[in-house]
Amino acid sequence: MSNVYQIQLSRTKAEWFISVLIFCPERWHSDGVIYPKPAWLAEELLARLARWAVENKKREFKSTLSLVSIMSYSRTYQELKEKYKDMVKVWPEVTDPEKFVYEDVAIAAYLLVLWEEERAERGLAAKQSFVDLGCGNGLLVHILCSEGHPGRGIDVRRRKIWDMYGPQTRLEEGAITPDDKTLFPGVDWLIGNHSDELTPWVPVIAARSSYDCRFFVLPCCFFDFAGKYRRRQSQKTQYREYVDFIREVGLSCGFHIQEDCLRIPSTKRVCVIGTSRAYPASGEAWMDEQRTRYIRGRQCCPVSPPGSKPSPPAPQVAADSSGHQDSARASGAGAEDRAAGPWLPGFHPREKAQRVRNCATLPRGFVDQVVLQVAELLLGGKKLDPTSSQEGPLKTWNRGESLSLAEVARELDRETLQRLKRECGGLQTLLRNSHQVFEVLNGRVHIRDWRQEPQKARRPGAKRSPATEAFKTRLCWFFTHHPDGCVLPSTSCPFAHGPGELQPPQSSRKHKQTP
Repeated sequence: MSNVYQIQLSRTKAEWFISVLIFCPERWHSDGVIYPKPAWLAEELLARLARWAVENKKREFKSTLSLVSIMSYSRTYQELKEKYKDMVKVWPEVTDPEKFVYEDVAIAAYLLVLWEEERAERGLAAKQSFVDLGCGNGLLVHILCSEGHPGRGIDVRRRKIWDMYGPQTRLEEGAITPDDKTLFPGVDWLIGNHSDELTPWVPVIAARSSYDCRFFVLPCCFFDFAGKYRRRQSQKTQYREYVDFIREVGLSCGFHIQEDCLRIPSTKRVCVIGTSRAYPASGEAWMDEQRTRYIRGRQCCPVSPPGSKPSPPAPQVAADSSGHQDSARASGAGAEDRAAGPWLPGFHPREKAQRVRNCATLPRGFVDQVVLQVAELLLGGKKLDPTSSQEGPLKTWNRGESLSLAEVARELDRETLQRLKRECGGLQTLLRNSHQVFEVLNGRVHIRDWRQEPQKARRPGAKRSPATEAFKTRLCWFFTHHPDGCVLPSTSCPFAHGPGELQPPQSSRKHKQTP
């Protein structure tokens, strides 16, 4: 009963008020999915509820958990959360453990309920098998295998956490290139959970693996069959358009397509599911020709998927002596007509080594020039002079104005913006990394005022040990460049006011002292 909260709607004569009440805030436990953090309830949820109450627009996506029983999902999620919550404590990756653990627990709960309902509908006893393409940290594979589903995960790069799962969790390191060698004929489901460049290929691989293979895709990054996805419509959000593209791929592969919205701590939480085929097994050869046409057509212009207009009837495949269609022979017929090698030239799997995209590879001079240019914009075009440094108390200190990221970008030349986008992910990444000079809040850029930064408090009379002392290993940007100098005196500034205050890093000092 500790995680009980209440949303109240009250009214005065002229206004409506909405509020949230937490009954036992001191005992509140947040998992980031079912039970959010109290700060999120107060700062995010109330604002959204107020906005949703007055807006009148059509929803882009379905409501959450529209394809499964919410009661079954909630029960399964609570059981899995309790069973795997300790993963947060031992998470060895650099990623946020709470987000990734509880997100994969939620996805696993959804799949387990979906598959349980499928078994009941089809009258099956055996649990479905699966392959997770681009499995990443492998936690989803670990949970599904631990819950009795035979399966494995494949990813181009091994993760540290793989060694913690044990032998029952099958995880393989290797690149996946869509061709006739990467088919999974004995598998019930293919999973693409944030599978990047493999996302549009998952329905194709499932369709060509066997007539009975289904798929589950949770799109995130926007990839086409070869390279980045290019927008074709401006009336939709980019995410809605991309989800529609994955639906179109599924339809082109001959699947009945369903869509649902998951309960996960992510803005990309819409899944696309291919459950059964819209054509008989006897039409596999003809259907595979349509898939090939569609995939090749994506290289130049979009091709309408089968089903968008009347199509010629599929050819019939001879039945065997028992009267059943030879679906295995039908599924292999299309492969005979496909050229050997990759299904589409130009596809490149992810590199095994992750590329650094945080400004570390940009020349220092280039970064410094962009920082100076943006600072001049915020200070009203006042030219920054390295000789303007000064010390002592300031009567006034120009913090400048705030500008949106779009306004800042408009003042930079195109070549600079392209270089930033290519090397470090964009202008915002560089400005956030230059945290000594800037702060980026809600899409707006400000000059950082170090007077407002919290200072670490020390007990009166406590001695400062060398281990806790702040060694000034970098020059103060404001002392060097700002027209009014640094807003803090040298004794309070964590950066060096001139080369004379610079000290070697603590690690190098210890190294020198080692006999």
